[in-house]
Amino acid sequence: MVGLSLLLVLPGCASVRTLDAAKPGAPIIYSGTRLDWYALQGGCCPLDRFGAEAPKYAGLDLPASALLDTVLLPFAVAAELGVGLGVTGGH
Repeated sequence: MVGLSLLLVLPGCASVRTLDAAKPGAPIIYSGTRLDWYALQGGCCPLDRFGAEAPKYAGLDLPASALLDTVLLPFAVAAELGVGLGVTGGH
């Protein structure tokens, strides 16, 4: 039941939205958390800055985005530094 709930909520997660956006120059490290915080502070143009719209309930999304951004932090730092990790799928 929890897994199904997560699948329904994740597409609205700011972290997932910013990863899907792939906007040049957009923040990479803690991007979802930063998008939520930007929305909570009344930011006017999230699409221009992050390449994604903020979730409707950014305050509720913030803890989940912070957790997901923390899990993805090593990959985000590598991407920010331009390090190719060479990760591929299974065979």
